[in-house]
Amino acid sequence: MPQNAAIEQFRHALRGQLLSPGDAQYDAVRKVPNAMIDRRPGMIARCAGAADVVTCVRFAREHDLLVAVRGGGHSVAGKSVCDGGLMIDLSTMKGIRVDPVRKTARAETGLKLGEFDRETQAFGLATTLGTVSATGISGLTLGAGFGHLMAKFGLALDNVISVDLVTADGRLLSASPAENEDLFWGVRGSSGNLGIVTSIEYRLHEVGPVLGGGVFYPISQTREVLRFFREYAETCPDELVIQAGGLTLPEAGRVIALAACYCGDLSEGERVLKPMRQFGKPLADIFAPIPYVQMQSLFDPFFPPGRLTYAKSNFVQTLSDEAIDVMAELAPSCPSPHTFAPAMEHWHGAATRVKPSETAFPHRNYKFNFMVWSNWEQASESEKNIQWTREYMQAMRPFLSAGSYVNYVSDEGEAVARAAYGPNYDRLVGLKNKYDPTNFFRMNHNIRPTVSAATAGAA
Repeated sequence: MPQNAAIEQFRHALRGQLLSPGDAQYDAVRKVPNAMIDRRPGMIARCAGAADVVTCVRFAREHDLLVAVRGGGHSVAGKSVCDGGLMIDLSTMKGIRVDPVRKTARAETGLKLGEFDRETQAFGLATTLGTVSATGISGLTLGAGFGHLMAKFGLALDNVISVDLVTADGRLLSASPAENEDLFWGVRGSSGNLGIVTSIEYRLHEVGPVLGGGVFYPISQTREVLRFFREYAETCPDELVIQAGGLTLPEAGRVIALAACYCGDLSEGERVLKPMRQFGKPLADIFAPIPYVQMQSLFDPFFPPGRLTYAKSNFVQTLSDEAIDVMAELAPSCPSPHTFAPAMEHWHGAATRVKPSETAFPHRNYKFNFMVWSNWEQASESEKNIQWTREYMQAMRPFLSAGSYVNYVSDEGEAVARAAYGPNYDRLVGLKNKYDPTNFFRMNHNIRPTVSAATAGAA
């Protein structure tokens, strides 16, 4: 670590706070929602604005410090915090300006999606942003951004107009289709490999009340429910996004659920959702016209901070009967009541009409994203839950694609990165060579530069 005099100079250069181990707020700030992650940064800089981020990057480079960047802290792999080094904490940067005439919003990247949604919905506007209100907007958007509006309006990153970001050499740049175009392409899908995004400008859309909720069935009916889900998915209009998942309800125990959000004319939504609501004999039906902000927080009770989490995810092109049979067989064996398995998102509509090469996120051609999202409460239960997750994915391996959604994977290494960035990986390596040749930003699913140390030094 740097000498005390250098640290004090750094502290005074910041508009925000600098925390060290032993400071009153240090332990609270270093914690992230996934309790599997217990790391202790050497320092935490709570940035007040983009200038603080520039100062942090230059200080870390000068003193050869490992850097982790925290927005919402919801990286399931724990990339938001490091051992030793400097944690650059953006969580107090919550500025947002909504332009209701242009239907845009410029938002700082400490915002969580629930905070963003409340501001845009004041004008009857919204954009695609996840499904759990405590998620940070930045990490979600830079990784792609699945959400309830994506079939109608595209992924979160498809609605990005421009970004401001700090590069590895400490420059604050703007990137858009008209400025630093290559960086704008790369930042949309590369999950923090190319810089620290300090603000994002989004395109907004008119969104009123939605028809949202779900139906729940006994876990023993997983096979029948998933076959219905597969067939029903073929009929979904762009206004509808659906999901399926095994979960636990307090009074009903383990269930298989079908969830949906229809963003359009509510009477038409009632017609479209009628087959789902009339399928079989559900234990419960909670569909109702609700405000969009309420829809965005509907899943919040299932994702409280402080649980231990381990996740695996891969895309699937076709839900075969054989794949569904495996999911149905394993569904009742889940060791934790807090785990989502099987879990399935249907990807269609506007999100899948973008060419794989148009943004750095390439996975536009798959119909389903499959995941096992394991959550549990006691560290003593970690081994059996991790092992169960791995065995589940191994059983599903014959039916999965090579592609994975970077926001949903816990594991590290080049193979995981290549699966996440797919056919765009080599192009991203070129951008990494240009904007981060020394791999300064490596607390991520890392794209390794290929330039030599000597070349990087010269650059």
